[in-house]
Amino acid sequence: MTEDTIGPDVGTAAVAEGAGSEEQIAEVYERLHEVIDPEVGVNIVDLGLVYGVRVADRVVSVRMTLTTPGCPLGSYIDDSIRRALDRMPDVDDTDLDLVWDPPWTPEMMTDEAKRQLGWMR
Repeated sequence: MTEDTIGPDVGTAAVAEGAGSEEQIAEVYERLHEVIDPEVGVNIVDLGLVYGVRVADRVVSVRMTLTTPGCPLGSYIDDSIRRALDRMPDVDDTDLDLVWDPPWTPEMMTDEAKRQLGWMR
């Protein structure tokens, strides 16, 4: 299987033959910015919940975490991600890989998320 992976703070992806393009990866992140954690009102990318994205063989794979293992809105966020990515052309499926290592901490948030939460000016 060929793949492209790019993190939210990485500017370029290593493009493998037959894999998704940098544009596809960028579009995935653009759409994931639309997914808002309803408890805090900030998107999941800026919260630092998305650890990586891969596009391969018409499948988008998202490696991510939640703020806590017992997050009551995990299924809501899962559904929101799938709805956001289902609208992508040339993508047939979405695979979510929920991981707990490394554990999420507030330090993983972008400055934008911290500003939205009033933690920075």
